[in-house]
Amino acid sequence: MTMTTLAERLDRAIVIHARPHIVFRYFTDTGRWARWWGAGSSIDPRPGGEMRIRYPDGTEATGEVIEIVAPTRIVFTYGYASGAMIPPGGSRVTIRVDPHEQGTLVALTHEFADAAVRDQHVQGWRYQLSLFSNVVVDEALAGAADAVDAWFAAWATSDEGARRDALARIAAPDVAFRDRYSSIEGIDDLHAHIGAALRFMPGVRLQRTGGVRQCQGTALADWTAAGPEGRAAATGTSVFVFDADARITSVIGLWN
Repeated sequence: MTMTTLAERLDRAIVIHARPHIVFRYFTDTGRWARWWGAGSSIDPRPGGEMRIRYPDGTEATGEVIEIVAPTRIVFTYGYASGAMIPPGGSRVTIRVDPHEQGTLVALTHEFADAAVRDQHVQGWRYQLSLFSNVVVDEALAGAADAVDAWFAAWATSDEGARRDALARIAAPDVAFRDRYSSIEGIDDLHAHIGAALRFMPGVRLQRTGGVRQCQGTALADWTAAGPEGRAAATGTSVFVFDADARITSVIGLWN
């Protein structure tokens, strides 16, 4: 089969909340490749290098890297080791990686010889690229729990310079904050709002309880607000949204 016979194509695109250089690692590093395809998958990231995918049910896909231009483009053939549906070398996948205002736009084109076979791969790529996005963002936001803890700690920081520095390290300049008592836009307004909270509610401390749950750049963290005596005065959950640089862009505090 020659590539000129691949008249049918499947196109899919997804925005990932991570920078292109982070996204592209998952096409050039076998360990990361296997994280979104499955144990036993591997890639040799050079023209002529072998690509192998081992699916959870034991099905294997194989291919050869045709072109790789880091960090923007990779092209490889794709077929099944068994020869069923698509023989080895029987289709071609092109993945393009471009900067996007929210992080990275990943655009995939899979070219086939047969329309019916193409249609059987639509849901597979829909699922696989969603899984890919989660895996990449999990790495990009590996420090999410630290950022959440620093956010809560800032609400107990009375030193204005230290508080402003702490917020600048973890939050975007236009960070938004909403809760039952707040509607804040921007880091300057947030800084002043926390200062007022410290004056009117002295001794109150926010502390995360349990782990941080993160998916596609949105994280949930449960918290307790304790009074000066250490007794819990309130509990709730905060919803954090992170940008592609792992900075907090918005927080919504939900009180129980």
